[in-house]
Amino acid sequence: MTTEVTQLTFEELAALMKKAAGVTVDPRELEDRADAPFAEFGLDSLGLLGIVGELENRHSLALPTDAERCKSPRAFLDLVNGAFMTGA
Repeated sequence: MTTEVTQLTFEELAALMKKAAGVTVDPRELEDRADAPFAEFGLDSLGLLGIVGELENRHSLALPTDAERCKSPRAFLDLVNGAFMTGA
């Protein structure tokens, strides 16, 4: 299923964290602490890899290989949204 996306939001990231990694976090907390490491929210590298896979499947788009190595929500959103804009 391909869904056109213009921008991934903190709310959508929080939903993906719950779906792909079983981590529940308030989207406002993600936004307020956007530069905090994912580990502080309980998300590990395997959980982030699951989120990357979900986004790639959902949007039929290969994300940059460094997406799964992003350290914070802001870094991840910046990278993913940049990929969505360029179609990379």
